[in-house]
Amino acid sequence: MSYINYSIKDRIGFITLNRPAKRNALNYDVVTELKGAFAAAEENDEVKVVILNANGEAFCAGADLEYLQQLQQFSFEQNMADSVHLKELFLQIYQLKKIVIAQVQGHALAGGCGLATVCDFVFAAPEARFGYTEVKIGFIPAIVMVFLMRKVGEAKAKQLLLGGSWISAQEAKELDLINGVIGKERLADEVRLFATQLIESNSGYSMSVTKQMMAKIPSLSLEDALTFAAQMNAKARNSEDCRKGINAFLNGEKIRW
Repeated sequence: MSYINYSIKDRIGFITLNRPAKRNALNYDVVTELKGAFAAAEENDEVKVVILNANGEAFCAGADLEYLQQLQQFSFEQNMADSVHLKELFLQIYQLKKIVIAQVQGHALAGGCGLATVCDFVFAAPEARFGYTEVKIGFIPAIVMVFLMRKVGEAKAKQLLLGGSWISAQEAKELDLINGVIGKERLADEVRLFATQLIESNSGYSMSVTKQMMAKIPSLSLEDALTFAAQMNAKARNSEDCRKGINAFLNGEKIRW
């Protein structure tokens, strides 16, 4: 049984969580299928932007607790392998060469909130709730912590991770966790419109390189970061997209990306 649906339309890759009976909870197989779908989208030149969405009432309820209970019987090495598996998914999305937009129609909790966190843009329905609830059950929000602190800063991350409470979509926006709140009946159309605007207005090469640079720069010293930026700046000047964009601008032509 497949837990993930993957399709392509109008240069958008749609990756859909499809385990509604389990509130799209994550287990080893779900993570494996997600990794495969994101790899396929990244490698396909027809795909310029990826939308991650879900079927059912919930976006993703986090780790499958029955699966976690099974893992408690496993060795440290087995649990480490499973943790690395999830880490690889989050890092894959964070570093993906394509822009990833999360379309959150329902609750995104614990690992499910983490899944949304590592996307480049997040838009949610007003009914959606967010929360890193791991501390409520004696677990820890370990992997997502690394990404969340980069995204919202230490103070806001402490509020979210140590509090462990559910917050509304509007509160998530105020904390810079998500980008916008859109009525549920309009959410899919608005997210698709946003993706289309990125596709038609921006160079895919430029967005990809900018995203990769933003992921790398925080780990560098100031001097190394500036050297890296100068190198990428010089490299970009000779890119096909830069030549195309500058020529079109100077000739008064519309750029077709």
